[in-house]
Amino acid sequence: MAARVFRDYDQAALDRAYEQGVWAGNAAEVVARYGSASAVVRSRLRCHRDVPYGVTAAEVLDIFPAARPGAPVQVFIHGGAWQLLSKDESCFAAETFVQAGACFVALNFANIPAVRLPDMVAQVRRGLAWVARNIAAFGGDPARIFLSGHSSGGHLAAMALITDWSAHGLPADTIKGGLCASGMYDLAPVMLSARRHYLGLTDAEIAALSPIRHLAQLACPVLVGRGGPESPEFIRHADAFATALAGRLAGQVICPAHNHFEVVETLASPHFGLGQAVLRQMGLA
Repeated sequence: MAARVFRDYDQAALDRAYEQGVWAGNAAEVVARYGSASAVVRSRLRCHRDVPYGVTAAEVLDIFPAARPGAPVQVFIHGGAWQLLSKDESCFAAETFVQAGACFVALNFANIPAVRLPDMVAQVRRGLAWVARNIAAFGGDPARIFLSGHSSGGHLAAMALITDWSAHGLPADTIKGGLCASGMYDLAPVMLSARRHYLGLTDAEIAALSPIRHLAQLACPVLVGRGGPESPEFIRHADAFATALAGRLAGQVICPAHNHFEVVETLASPHFGLGQAVLRQMGLA
């Protein structure tokens, strides 16, 4: 028998449990839809593109303003295994939020291997701090900022939610609510899988970058979402994170018929799944 490396997994099984493409045969097709749907949305909405929030070329964001000033703000953090995608494939839900009266922000940041994971977390935090300080100029209400993230973006969103914003010169409750969908919240088992080869984290970094270990720093309610036919490890992460949130859990959103890649598309629906839940969290549904 093969040696166990985590729970009941041998190495091959654990690697499989962290490879979502194994569990979703249409992954490439769905990811392509992110880009095509985002292009359609950009063609229909007013958008401030490539607004810089930092000093590097990757530190930019797209802002889709609401029709009226003083609008609540939804910031979306894309996934892609910390290696792929950008803001350009991440605005497919913008129209839903703008029509509901919100300002939508698609956040960009550098991916591995251009940077390491600690750098990505720092960039996401800089982007959100910039939004808090500057979104009023684009019609957004800095007192009503919410965020969402999917897959590796779910992890990055969770890291943003446990941020001590006072250390950035901002109110501790800068983020009023969040959605973490299909993410990984304890990186220790992730680093036992094949993903360790490109993540390359130290033990100290694993501890620092595992948001489930730092929930005492959380200052807002959090929705936890996932698809139904996800890998067993991603399902376990979602359930463990929801349990650990305890009184700060705003709800669990499970889309039984949607796989890991499809579930984030429901963010574009005002009447179902992630989109409906987030709009309700923002007081817009």
